[in-house]
Amino acid sequence: MGEVILSQQQIKDICKRVASEITETIKNDEKIPLLIGVMKGALNFMFDLINYIDVPIYTDYIQISSYIGSKRGDNIRLIKDVSFDCSGRTVIIIEDIIDSGYSMKFLMDHIKQHNPKKVLVCSLFDKKNARKVPVDIDFVGHELAKNDFLIGYGLDYNELGRNLPYVISASEEDIKQYDEIFARDRK
Repeated sequence: MGEVILSQQQIKDICKRVASEITETIKNDEKIPLLIGVMKGALNFMFDLINYIDVPIYTDYIQISSYIGSKRGDNIRLIKDVSFDCSGRTVIIIEDIIDSGYSMKFLMDHIKQHNPKKVLVCSLFDKKNARKVPVDIDFVGHELAKNDFLIGYGLDYNELGRNLPYVISASEEDIKQYDEIFARDRK
C-alpha cells in the first residue's frame, strides 16, 4: 500500500478546523449559505465537514467529469447541475482536490451564472505545484508538495478506493491491484 497522506484522525481534525473557518465566514449572511459538493470525490469530505459547521446551511451537489482512470481527460463535462437556488446567497463549492485548476475554474464560472452573492472554494487538498490556471481557494484542508495520485476518502481510481477511511499516495502496486479488480469485474 502507498504512503498514508492523511489518517482518519488527521481528516477529522481538518474537518473541524475548516468548518470553524467556514462558520466564521458565513455566520452573518442574510440568506442561508449553500454548500455544493462536487460529486463523487468530495462527498465524504462534505458529509464530515458539515457536521462541524455551526450555522444553518443548505447543501446541494454538482457533478462533472474530467478524469479517465488516473489521467486527466481533454474536456470537462457537466453531468449533474445544482438544483438549489443560488441567487443572492453565498455559495461554497466543496471539492476533494484542486490540481490544475481547470475543473474548479469551470465550476466557479458555471455557478456564477446562477447569480450567487459570492462564490467561495473549499478543498480538502490543494496541489499548487500542478496548477495551470489561477484559482483562489478560500478554505484549504491540506497542501500537497508532491504531485502524487491519491486514493481514499472519496478519491478514486476508476471508481475504486473511495471507501478507504484515509488517503494514500497510490503506488504502482496499488494501481496494478485496482486494475486487476476492475478487469475481473468487467468479465
